[in-house]
Amino acid sequence: MGQGFLYRRQVKFLQAILDNLHCGRLTLTLPDGSQQVFSGAIAGPVTDLHIHTESALRRLLHDGKMGFCEAFMDGQASSQSLPQLIELAVLHDKYLEESLKTNIFRQAGLRLFHVLRRNSKLGSAKNIAHHYDIGNSFYEAWLDPTMTYSSAVFDSDSDDLTTAQYNKYKRLADLADIQPGDKVLEIGCGWGGFATFVSEQIGAHVTGITISEAQLAYAKSRLADAGLDDRVDLKLMDYRDLQGRFDKIVSIEMFEAVGQAYWPTYFATVARMLRSGGRAVIQSITIDHGAFQSYCDQPDFIQRYIFPGGMLPSMPMLETPLARAGLELVTERGYAPHYARTLYEWRSRFLAAWPTLAGEKFDNRFRLMWELYLAYCEGGFRAGMIDVKQMLLMHKTT
Repeated sequence: MGQGFLYRRQVKFLQAILDNLHCGRLTLTLPDGSQQVFSGAIAGPVTDLHIHTESALRRLLHDGKMGFCEAFMDGQASSQSLPQLIELAVLHDKYLEESLKTNIFRQAGLRLFHVLRRNSKLGSAKNIAHHYDIGNSFYEAWLDPTMTYSSAVFDSDSDDLTTAQYNKYKRLADLADIQPGDKVLEIGCGWGGFATFVSEQIGAHVTGITISEAQLAYAKSRLADAGLDDRVDLKLMDYRDLQGRFDKIVSIEMFEAVGQAYWPTYFATVARMLRSGGRAVIQSITIDHGAFQSYCDQPDFIQRYIFPGGMLPSMPMLETPLARAGLELVTERGYAPHYARTLYEWRSRFLAAWPTLAGEKFDNRFRLMWELYLAYCEGGFRAGMIDVKQMLLMHKTT
């Protein structure tokens, strides 16, 4: 196996690329069992990559990052330190993009897929269902008891995931200055964790919207069981159909699903729904501005397999739609290390729960896809390519 002329040329090409690592250390295992260690001049992630088949090698060289991701999902490539492998790749992102280009036909196919999953009202419902309506029991198996699917905030190393999620809720409520009796709108209420916290701990009245039928059913049952359904009104509704005015607005990691074409509409809706003097707090994952154009030009693994239609903003890209909506960014703070730890916790819990999840609905390719997804994001946060921001918005004052 692996002794053909083409295979040897492919190996040499990959070795030449890896010889130019500027940081970190990678142990590469090839399909023929041979190993080689590549080290950069400065410290960085220490990781490994095992290419099990010649097919995986071809996919990596012909389709770059997407080729690796698909080979991993098919069990043709693996790593014992997957988040660190992703981190190392992200730290060499520009170099690897130039060296391991996705072929033009595949690029065109990925762009077309992304365009076809644009977030119109119908498209948004389809895209959200793809990820969130695969079953509440799936998420219950590995999320913490708050059923919170967004970055936690670890105030100390001893915080467990549940404590850290409550820390996050409190920071958002404090930033929004939510008071007893306030009318609060939550855009993207998920399984009802934040609505439960704000209504129970602060005494605010919450209107929450989601376009996931599975999430809505779970959240309504949860709030009824807690005796809070008189303080919380949850609706199956697209944000574009909202009416009314609210003292405070909170949206936790829903903005990533809006889509760039609809950012002006989203912020115009926030501005219209927010009372004068009110506060809106958005928690959103963001991408480094220097990588934004490349990210737009070539949809990635997450957009293809995990969140169709998704689009991360860079902070400078939000300036124009915010200004046009009459909103200003008052303050923002990043929590990238907290998200990296959250993702580590989720991946550990997911893998521990897998024996109870495996079956006809969730096969091994699904497991590998989700393991890669969680590690892919963790590595991105560790490398600083992506961040998660808590942003306070208010109406502009003249």
